[in-house]
Amino acid sequence: MDWLLFAFGSAVFAGLTAVLSKIGVRDTDSDLATAVRTAVVLVFSWIMVFLTGTAGSIGTISGGTCLFLVLSGVATGASWLFYFRALQLGDVNKVAPIDKSSTILTMFLAALILGEGLGGMKILCMALIGTGTLLMIQKREGRAEQPGNSGWLAAALLSAVFASLTAILGKIGIQGVESNLGTAIRTCVVLAMAWLLVFLQGKQKHLGKIAPKSWFFLIISGFATGASWLCYYRALQDGPASIVVPIDKLSILVTILFSRIFLGEKLDRKSFAGLVLLTAGTLLLLF
Repeated sequence: MDWLLFAFGSAVFAGLTAVLSKIGVRDTDSDLATAVRTAVVLVFSWIMVFLTGTAGSIGTISGGTCLFLVLSGVATGASWLFYFRALQLGDVNKVAPIDKSSTILTMFLAALILGEGLGGMKILCMALIGTGTLLMIQKREGRAEQPGNSGWLAAALLSAVFASLTAILGKIGIQGVESNLGTAIRTCVVLAMAWLLVFLQGKQKHLGKIAPKSWFFLIISGFATGASWLCYYRALQDGPASIVVPIDKLSILVTILFSRIFLGEKLDRKSFAGLVLLTAGTLLLLF
């Protein structure tokens, strides 16, 4: 059951990532910020590969495994780009629950593609997670949407869809390769995708305009992401995707705690009730 510990480790680091990234993208273009963070994750992941001595097994990776790792990297890149765009436009406390709702789609896909069971308990958990998410993203009473910020919802939903595809494709691809090496290979794909988008839009010229504070938080969030990924794909290699993914999504508890401390974002009663339902639905999957 070591995969269970790695799944919870992934959740902790992923929760830190969201808040650190929110601070880092406040005054930075979200696409550029994603590219910078990915570069940090790439360095971190390859350091882990060399420390564990798995670099020499690259030549043994099959074509099928490599294909699914690449596809998983593309899905991850798309998910990140939409996620950090949503973070730039909306509150962490609203963006994070939608991103975590990818759990529901992942469980469906895991049953359909991977043959993982979808019994009555899982369906109940999915209902709890879905209801909790809806409660958390409803507008607060007396608070209007800020002009120009309505795009966060669409971006967050697209992030969730691609996050689900990432988990399924990653589960398939990670079976034929050591998890640290698989993570490093996927990160190469994400990095190429992120910087390609930056150069296509001519945003690389804004690198020099990133404030020192933003650089600091983007780099720290990159290390948190790298740690989360290494734990996540280690858990995914041995554990069922329909359980590993929901545990990883418990990162929302860490995210909300730190967003309260560092960003001053508060939960109202509906949002708190939604958080309770979302957490309960996730924890019930363990039984």
